[in-house]
Amino acid sequence: MSFFGKMFGGKKEVAPTTGEAIQKLRETENMLIKKQEFLESKIEEELNTARKNASKNKRVALQALKKKKRLEKQLQQIDGTLSTIEMQREALESANTNTAVLTTMKNAADALKSAHQNMDVDKVHDMMDDIAEQQDVAREISDAISNPVAFGADLDDEDLERELDELEQENFDKEIIGIPEPTPTLPEAPTEDLPEKAKEKKKAVPKESVTEGEDDEDMKQLIAWSK
Repeated sequence: MSFFGKMFGGKKEVAPTTGEAIQKLRETENMLIKKQEFLESKIEEELNTARKNASKNKRVALQALKKKKRLEKQLQQIDGTLSTIEMQREALESANTNTAVLTTMKNAADALKSAHQNMDVDKVHDMMDDIAEQQDVAREISDAISNPVAFGADLDDEDLERELDELEQENFDKEIIGIPEPTPTLPEAPTEDLPEKAKEKKKAVPKESVTEGEDDEDMKQLIAWSK
């Protein structure tokens, strides 16, 4: 479109997408890099020409140096242009990334909105209350089933604990301290003689007394004879 068409409201051009603009900038950047390499080679050629003719032909050497200066100026301009194009391309790439991120986030928000479209917050709260109530009922039923109502209800816990403590103490004495287990005591044998044995002793007493008397008489006779 011409300049006057833009000024007086001519037909508007459709703006390129960020991807198209980035591609165009990359193509321009590659073109300028190739031209930059060409200018660098031409500058090297003119410098070599000036070296060769520095002492032989000063006019040719001066022309070569002037051309080298013009080429260096063009190279400097291309460097600035490349820097500008590079910054513009990076800005477009960043904008393109942001656009893609925002598009993805919008799609996710729409999907979430669609998922919640048929949901009512009050109904959800009511459903959660029903679930909690049923859980309480199930807990009460489990407690009722597990409660030993008719089995062992007449047992005294204190008596059971006391008996258990005694058993633990007994095991402790056997295993750790080494206290022997008490043996059952037998009844002691009677020290007094039975009636039959007492009668036998009474019958044996006169015989012993007679024997002792005879011994005394023999001892007396023996003593007399020795004198």
